[in-house]
Amino acid sequence: MTIRTIQRIIEALPTSDGAGVKLRRSLGSSQHARLDPFLMLDEFSSENPDDYIAGFPSHPHRGFETVTYLLDGHMLHEDHLGNRGDLKTGAVQWMCAGRGIIHSEMPQQTEGRLRGFQLWLNLSAKEKMKPAGYRDIEPSEIPVAALSGGGHAKVIAGTLETDDAAIDGPMQGGATDPLYIDVELPAHASFAQKLPSVRNAFLYVFEGSATIADRELANHHAAVLGAGDEVRLTAGGSGARFLLLAARPLNEPVVQYGPFVMNTREEIEQAINDYQSGRLVAAQ
Repeated sequence: MTIRTIQRIIEALPTSDGAGVKLRRSLGSSQHARLDPFLMLDEFSSENPDDYIAGFPSHPHRGFETVTYLLDGHMLHEDHLGNRGDLKTGAVQWMCAGRGIIHSEMPQQTEGRLRGFQLWLNLSAKEKMKPAGYRDIEPSEIPVAALSGGGHAKVIAGTLETDDAAIDGPMQGGATDPLYIDVELPAHASFAQKLPSVRNAFLYVFEGSATIADRELANHHAAVLGAGDEVRLTAGGSGARFLLLAARPLNEPVVQYGPFVMNTREEIEQAINDYQSGRLVAAQ
């Protein structure tokens, strides 16, 4: 058994997106801060409505998936296909932009905390032009596993594999076979997850801190993990809460222009032309 160590640490940098929503971006903060097939991870968290109330008005996407995980609050997702996703505390929306989608993500609250994440997950070249669609996952569909060392884990995608259990999340398979787990540990508790070496993996700590192979990972930092087939870590003195994400790499070229992620510059130019002409969302 080979334990994965930290290969690189990426600090989540404050930025804004949409109509001025304040957030922290780790993966995707630069062209070099990526991990195939993951493109971007944003964390948003505020009790000040001025930081989030303007939301994300209608905007296009092509060529990848977005995964929105809402820890606290209420957001409404709508798209050009007429779909509506009423996302509330603990829910997940897994959206495939495919060949093209125009959607909005708007807060449905005027006060209180809005907190969560959006992950961008790349699609393979053969999937980039498939029809768009999405799945809303209610909190009741997400299994919560008690951990033998203390704490618990919510399994959103893939399978939680420890010495004590194998628990499947509601999202399974696909070209990248993603793993998406939200883990919360008390102070000094340990966590272990079997993870095949064929997957790229990273952790993002958003409460407390954790230690991986004698290297500390602070709050609001992502750790790209090296090769191995198991992840082990220990929570810091104030505990830890983190996302563990892993997936099979696509090993394909990535060309991104804003909300479009394709394999070549020519495909990006086609996406822009399709959006401007209305063809992006035609004939799904």
